[in-house]
Amino acid sequence: MDSNTETRNCVLDAAAITRKIKRMALEIAEQNHEDKNLVVAAINGNGEIVARCLIQELQKIGGFEISYITIQLNKKDPGNVRIEKNSVPEQKAILLVDDVANSGRTMLYALKPLLEVHPKKIQTLVLVERSHKLFPVQTDYRGLSISTTLQEHITVETEGNQLTGAWLF
Repeated sequence: MDSNTETRNCVLDAAAITRKIKRMALEIAEQNHEDKNLVVAAINGNGEIVARCLIQELQKIGGFEISYITIQLNKKDPGNVRIEKNSVPEQKAILLVDDVANSGRTMLYALKPLLEVHPKKIQTLVLVERSHKLFPVQTDYRGLSISTTLQEHITVETEGNQLTGAWLF
């Protein structure tokens, strides 16, 4: 094998992702049965695709009025975070969604503008959670929790609005 060739291992294929999203939607419905309004706040990029797939499953289950917002931030430099404050109703349950949780930094910065709208509660969801927490953010719902080395990376691949796989490299 060429030493420049990147070795990739599939940790979730498209079918497994679909199963994980369905399971997480059921968990969310169970844990939030008393809340009829749910705000799904997606971190821009792949978090938006994960959130849209999740919303489709939540709508199949029913029982929720779902609002959707996007949180704009640069994951490499997350200091400047933007949402439309008028788009988030106060005193609602918020579900913060991203594709991969690594150190917790992106989620921590994404929480800041959500706290300004006085939510009833905030829960977090990721498709893949790594075990390298540097910031105190716990994920409430995760599709897959995986231990990796610091040198390894996880990437979630998409085609249009579909999640096609999660890869370890």
